[in-house]
Order: sequence, then structure tokens, then C-alpha cells
Amino acid sequence: MHFAPLSPTLASKHDADKSEILEFEVLLILLFMIGILKRCLSIMAGEDVIRGLADVRGKLENAVQKLSYKPHSEPRLVAVSKTKPKELVIAAYDAGQRHFGENYVQELAEKGSDPEILERCPDIKWHFIGHLQSNKVSKVLSVPNLHMIETVDSEKLATTVNQNWGKLGKDYNLKIMVQVNTSKEEGKSGCSTDCAKKVVEHVLNNCPNLEFVGLMTIGMYGYDVSLGPNPDFITLKEVRKDVSEALNRSEETMELSMGMSDDFEHAIEMGSTNVRVGSLIFGAREKK
Repeated sequence: MHFAPLSPTLASKHDADKSEILEFEVLLILLFMIGILKRCLSIMAGEDVIRGLADVRGKLENAVQKLSYKPHSEPRLVAVSKTKPKELVIAAYDAGQRHFGENYVQELAEKGSDPEILERCPDIKWHFIGHLQSNKVSKVLSVPNLHMIETVDSEKLATTVNQNWGKLGKDYNLKIMVQVNTSKEEGKSGCSTDCAKKVVEHVLNNCPNLEFVGLMTIGMYGYDVSLGPNPDFITLKEVRKDVSEALNRSEETMELSMGMSDDFEHAIEMGSTNVRVGSLIFGAREKK
């Protein structure tokens, strides 16, 4: 049987259809390869997190061993996952890390409520360590597994947190720290050293839904420890002593949250019980 050749118009359409099919197949292959590449990069990044976490833990343990006294407990390591994807949080959790910190309200809300994190990280403990505005309090408090707010810096904020936590009907008090601006830098959050006692006293006497845990500071960036003890850490210890004497509370009952990636070992040497480490675990932060 003889078939007539396709007309030029039909032949052109046929070639165009074949070209579109080929392009579609190439696109599928590219998407598949991109998926594999992303998966490989994710695995590599997760392995980097595990190595970084192990390195930080080793340094933390060495810093504790060098102390001239035996602390009641090993300093708490808070892994700061700021700007990092949930996959790295899960990798750190799988490696045994439980305390995680976030600086941004929205990022904490997204990660804390993420279905995969909720399923795979049931015992995760979130610390909010960024500046907190009163109008964002309810959003932070709604985060599942919220463990502590480290940045309460005024009586007003403490009252707002206390009232909103009470409305949630929880059967336990929310842990909080009072943030102190020890370096007196403009634009840095935290109450003044002179006001710290007043804020702590307000929490203890007027905020029944909160549990005062201790004091927190963000030291001056780039301080050279070869010059001697960090003055911010010295100041926070002095504030704790003043609060202890004024309110008749043992210093040992008040934690000190100080020290980050650049200086957490020195902070432990100075008495820190809570260090916040990000880039040494998760790598350099990405710009928001």
C-alpha cells in the first residue's frame, strides 16, 4: 500500500510536535537531575552540621574541664539556626541536639510549626533570642515546643508575655531571661544595667505565669580576648550579684546566657551556663 507524503504544512507541524516532546523530555531530565543535586547538597550540608556540632561539643567539654570549679551542670548549648533550612535543624536534632535558637519571630513560627520538624523532632526545645516587640508576643507564644524567651527587657514586655501565656491555659510557667545591654551600645536591645533589678523584681512579683531563669547579654562584637576578660561578661556577672543581693536570691539560681560562636569558650570560662552558637554549627549565615 502506498501512502502519500505529508504536505509541507503537516510535516512542519509533525516536526514541531516532536520538538516540543523532546524539549519536555529534556526538561524532565533536568528537573530530575536538579532534584538529585539538591538531595546530594542537602546530605553534604547535613554532614557538615554533624561535624560542626561535634566540634563545638568537644570545645564546650574542654572549656568545662578547664574550670577551677565544678559546675552544677554542663553549660547548655543552644544551636542557633537563624536563616538556615529545616533540613539542617533536623540533621542537628538527629545528632542529639535538642535546644535551638531563633532570632526572627517569623522564622521561629515557620520552623516551630513545620509538620516535618514536629514529626521528626518531637522533643525539640525552642529559644527565642531576638528582639521581641509586644505586638509579636502572641505569635511567639503560639509556637509548639517553645521552651524559653531569653530577651525580655522591660516590665511592659514581661507583663505582655505573662498575660498572653496565661490566656493559653498552659499547666506550666514559661521560662524567661532578662536581657541586659551590658555594652551600653545604642541600638542594641536589653535593659540598662541599672534597670535590670527592677525588671527581674517585676517578673518575680507580678508575673505568676513566668519562671525567671537568669540574665542574658549580647557582648560587644569582635572583642579580643587576649586583652583580658570580656567586660560585657564581667558586667553581667556584676548585675547578677547586685540582683542576688537586692532580692535575696542565690546567684546559683540565676543562669547567665552569654557567649556565641566567636567567644563561647571564654564565656564558659567566665561562668556562662547557656551559650548560643550558630555559624560554627550551621555555617555562615545567609542574608535575609
